[in-house]
Amino acid sequence: MKVPRWKKAEFEEIEYEPKSIRELLKEMKNISELIVDLAYSAILFNNKEIAEEVRYLEVRMDKLNYEIRIMAMLAARNAEDAEKMAGVLQIAQAADTISNAAADMVKLLAYKLDHPILPHLIKESDETIRKISVDENSAACGKTISELKISSETGVRILAIRRKDRWIYGPKGNVRLRKGDILICIGPEEGIKHLNKLLKGEIEVLE
Repeated sequence: MKVPRWKKAEFEEIEYEPKSIRELLKEMKNISELIVDLAYSAILFNNKEIAEEVRYLEVRMDKLNYEIRIMAMLAARNAEDAEKMAGVLQIAQAADTISNAAADMVKLLAYKLDHPILPHLIKESDETIRKISVDENSAACGKTISELKISSETGVRILAIRRKDRWIYGPKGNVRLRKGDILICIGPEEGIKHLNKLLKGEIEVLE
């Protein structure tokens, strides 16, 4: 049985890497914003792939929370320093709480929910969310998001890009796509299908 990616990450040994507290807080902020969107979308569209990404990000958030606590302890040389770090730790804990709540939300997918509101919401929704990978034979490889005209031609917005174990949150137009990139996209169903054809190498340009 294939072990889920988030489960592997959960049992990976945490290695301390010196980073700035600002850098850690920035990533925690980005995850807390993205993970809520993904959790709601996973439930709304009954998308277990997106739910897996939520679980992975929740594990990542736990590790960041651990790292920021280590940083705080190393930085606190006296009571005054410790008092300053207390506020930072409260922010980190709040972000971690958000990610835990999002992970709890996607656990609902393990149950067969029979609620009249969900089918109605899915039917009425103008957008869907999908995870699409960039194939090596895709014309999108090496091109920026702006050059591909993804938003204008498909109406699709890229929420994030997973590049191996690294995340690019809210990618700007100057980000170049690479083979193997996994895009978390939201937009109209037809636009998602059209973009998927480009990323799979079935078409050369979006038009």
